[in-house]
Amino acid sequence: MINRVLIRLKVVQIVYAYYKNSGKSLKAAEDEVFFSLSKAYDLYLHLLSLMPAITHYAADRIAFNSTKLRPTESDLNPNLKFVNNSFIAQLQVNEQLVKFMSKSKFNWVDHSDFLRRMLDKIEASEVYKEYMLAEGASYAEDRELWRKLYKIFIFDNEELDMLLEEVSLYWNDDKPIVDTFVLKTIKRFEEENGACQQLLPEYKDLDDMDYARKLMRATIVNAEEYRALMSGSTKNWDISRLAFMDVIIMQAALAEMLTFDDIPTSVTLNEYVEIAKYYSTQKSSSFVNGMLDNIVKRLREEGRLA
Repeated sequence: MINRVLIRLKVVQIVYAYYKNSGKSLKAAEDEVFFSLSKAYDLYLHLLSLMPAITHYAADRIAFNSTKLRPTESDLNPNLKFVNNSFIAQLQVNEQLVKFMSKSKFNWVDHSDFLRRMLDKIEASEVYKEYMLAEGASYAEDRELWRKLYKIFIFDNEELDMLLEEVSLYWNDDKPIVDTFVLKTIKRFEEENGACQQLLPEYKDLDDMDYARKLMRATIVNAEEYRALMSGSTKNWDISRLAFMDVIIMQAALAEMLTFDDIPTSVTLNEYVEIAKYYSTQKSSSFVNGMLDNIVKRLREEGRLA
């Protein structure tokens, strides 16, 4: 699940903290990168578990309504289509997810108010109403319902973002990226796989772990060289006057360009300009783009870049 987009972001964040918190060793910073990445994978699993948690809350609500002093006809004969969703039934017994949740200290049950508000919004939606009124339901339709509900109610949810940030500071910036992997996982589910359905692995392969380690080390170890390149490209500017986050972003970008020959320079430029858009000043993306573009031209003239 962890991809290079997420790795780049984590390296920039941890390198920034490395300089702001003097005294931290290179090894400690490296360990922090991998710990932070592991927390992103935890978030992926917790977001998968949110869907069964909402469904369980819905089942509990139906059970409670049936015990009312004066239950309505719908209370006594509820439509169970939502709570009997076959995709959720498969997800909630998934071997990997069950194993993870049995060891996790975080549980959605402890946030029942949030689950209630989520369910209220879902039940008021046209997607839910159309699903509940449709005759029968196939596995594909059950799965598609939750793909839609996730995109509408979970993908961009400020209340959920705040809740997750309170649980772990590591999840503060991870959710938009992790959300895409949850949606990808929903689409990959197949009914015949049952409880053995494979979730996305933490790392696609060992190359990505090696990439994270090398990028982290090169960004810090070769900092003096990279900052000299920046200084040579800032006309009438002292590098100390640049936004510090801009410096770190360019430092990591240069580390990637000069360490990984297999990654096209254009890809590296685009990725770090995107990071600058969201994690530095308003004008940072265009500034970082222009600076890096000038440095790349110099490096190519010197034969250091293809």
